[in-house]
Amino acid sequence: MTPRVRKAVFPAAGLGTRFLPVTKSQPKEMLPLVDKPIIQYGVEEALASGVENIIIVTGRGKQAIEDHFDVSFELEYLLESRGKTKELDLVRRVSELIHVSYVRQKEALGLGHAVLVTKELVSDEPFAVVLADDVILSERPCLRQLLDVYEQKGCSVLAVMEVPPEETSRYGVIAAEPAGDRLYRVKDMVEKPAAGKAPSNLAIIGRYVLTPEIFAALAATKPGSIGEIQLTDGIRQLLSQQPVYACRFEGERYDAGDRLGFLKATVELALQRDDVGPDFRRYLSSLKL
Repeated sequence: MTPRVRKAVFPAAGLGTRFLPVTKSQPKEMLPLVDKPIIQYGVEEALASGVENIIIVTGRGKQAIEDHFDVSFELEYLLESRGKTKELDLVRRVSELIHVSYVRQKEALGLGHAVLVTKELVSDEPFAVVLADDVILSERPCLRQLLDVYEQKGCSVLAVMEVPPEETSRYGVIAAEPAGDRLYRVKDMVEKPAAGKAPSNLAIIGRYVLTPEIFAALAATKPGSIGEIQLTDGIRQLLSQQPVYACRFEGERYDAGDRLGFLKATVELALQRDDVGPDFRRYLSSLKL
């Protein structure tokens, strides 16, 4: 029987240099899309997908993430005493979302290293990795789509999407053969291939389901030219031992780790809301662009 995936790792120790100067003192993961921080969208997706435990990899200056998912007694008391029941419910809902653990990545040594430092908390179990920068809106959660494939195949699964050929140099790209509807068996992968050198137009997006053997593969992976251990390189090592599949997920993906992508996500999420959407749509229509 395929072991169930109970844990999801959220690497959140990056410096957020694309959003300086605000990220000098504010974690990128806490930047709000309307009124909800980026990382909460990913946590809610994991919860909706059936994951029970969240492991967040943090670093210096990331205390706000822990505070966000913790109980705030003073704030709750103030809201309750003033009869602000709606706001009180919102605050409590965040702290009651899911069980969260934290581990610190002391140096920025790459995504693969961030996953590797969770080894003791994950233990010998399959687990998910969610990159909160990738906000994915879909009727069926993206992570749930990957978990369905994992439960069928019993091996690691990557989320992929088709991108224009001129954009493949921004992503890890897979070489693969079709294995079903929106499903591929991965043969190889290349991290940020040079223009014209990509093996396909299927780019890896920030959702993974990984078997525990990835930890040994990452431990054996040598750092690249800038001293970082890449998760892609670790998965390539894993390919020599067991199959890896890719799922071309259904849904709309926003790169909220990029300023333009962040703005697009903010606008489209705002338009979808019942409370601010109609007024915001009228405001946008009134602009003389």
